[in-house]
Amino acid sequence: MVAPAVLAPAPTPAPEPISGVRGLWVDAFGPGLKTRAQAQQTVEDAARLGVNTLFVQAIRRGDCLCLRSALPPITDADFEKNFDPLTIVTRLAHARGMRVIAWVSVTGASNTQVPNTNRAHVSRQHGPNAGAASWLSRRPDGSWQEGADGWLDPAIPAAADFMVAGVVSLVQNYAVDGVQLDRIRYPDGGAWGYDPKTLARYRAETGARGTPAPTDARWQNWKREQVTLLVRRIALEVKAVRPTAWVSAATITYGPPPAPGDLAAFRKTRTYSDVLQDWPTWMRDGLLDLNVLMNYKRDAVGDQGAWLDGWNAFAASVRGGAEVAGGTALYLNPPAVIASQAARTVGSGLGWVGYSYRTPTLDVYGTRQTTPQGLTAIRAVLTAPGGPLATPLPWKAQPPTVRGLIGRVVGTLTPGGRPVEAVRDGQVVARTTTDGGGHYGFLNLPPGPVEVRVSGQRWAEPVPETGVIRYPDLLVRDMQPAASGRP
Repeated sequence: MVAPAVLAPAPTPAPEPISGVRGLWVDAFGPGLKTRAQAQQTVEDAARLGVNTLFVQAIRRGDCLCLRSALPPITDADFEKNFDPLTIVTRLAHARGMRVIAWVSVTGASNTQVPNTNRAHVSRQHGPNAGAASWLSRRPDGSWQEGADGWLDPAIPAAADFMVAGVVSLVQNYAVDGVQLDRIRYPDGGAWGYDPKTLARYRAETGARGTPAPTDARWQNWKREQVTLLVRRIALEVKAVRPTAWVSAATITYGPPPAPGDLAAFRKTRTYSDVLQDWPTWMRDGLLDLNVLMNYKRDAVGDQGAWLDGWNAFAASVRGGAEVAGGTALYLNPPAVIASQAARTVGSGLGWVGYSYRTPTLDVYGTRQTTPQGLTAIRAVLTAPGGPLATPLPWKAQPPTVRGLIGRVVGTLTPGGRPVEAVRDGQVVARTTTDGGGHYGFLNLPPGPVEVRVSGQRWAEPVPETGVIRYPDLLVRDMQPAASGRP
């Protein structure tokens, strides 16, 4: 009698790759971008590490590490005179086959410990002492500092215009491959958005009375929508300048993760209810081409290693057409854990980005090791045979969103909060709302004829194969002030 053959279990197939990004964040809070020599060294170190993309901080706190944007340059004493880091890093990185994404702190306004001294800086024109012209997000008691920082309020239309212009100017003036939106949210704590202008908008658009409590669900939903509308408008304006530019965001992953696909559980996380980020919707609606999770966890602490893997799985499950990368905290971990987290992230099909070049290990962050020593240590483990950066991988993909439409309603004292429908062949194919300035738009429509309907107005224009069509302003005349903000 012949013994039955023992069959080895079939190997588990590798997941379908979601993103080929292998990146490194380069921040502006220390050396790395402030002189020509530093910029050259940064690009050289990144090339030796084997990454294919640099997320280079451009806009820090209402100022830029560049000379040709809508914002004033940084005024640090260490910043080399007449030096444009974004130009130099982009040129050097492109020559080495790397992409450059301009990393933007969108709502960053000021820091009391290292203020920008330029008279044109937003903190001087629209800061805490500007009265009705202030653009800062505030608590119910009127305070505005979160630590040493001041944050711009996404719900103040003039502040939103300022933030949009700053980001778009980078794509207009530099050969960067895209932009990444950081601090695209409200500050931690939930109790923000209490500037009188923001409260007045909220009451006018919703019909609410009095001052809402920080935990008021209607108030939270309205503020969360203002963040989403700001992301939408930035994405549309960037694509209007260059449809092939990548629009990315660095997104929050606080606490334990939801199960894959569980959006109801996501809406109970601090990401959604505290800082008011709804990044699954941003991916679903085509507002993001690439979502880079700030998945900053320490494997040695509690369940954080499992949390990292869980957030990666959840993001992959709700990504729509967007690419997803897991961003891990180099500065919180020793090299072995850095390599493990990167390998698990890449092994799940996601891209990977490390934070950050300046603090590449826990020992560097704790000043027990120099940056060059830390880079040497992580290069040894990341590029070792079988390591996540062992084989050079170019990132050549094109962004999934390359078309859209944008428009605006005018002629009314309450332009925000108005439902907008996109209609094709008599069927509603997409919905959104107007922001505080009356702007609206869609990014995920197929090319071809589409009609927009808002507040009794209609306009039809075909969506192009590539590019963003700008509809004419639609004049809205309310018969009486709209207490609810509805048409």
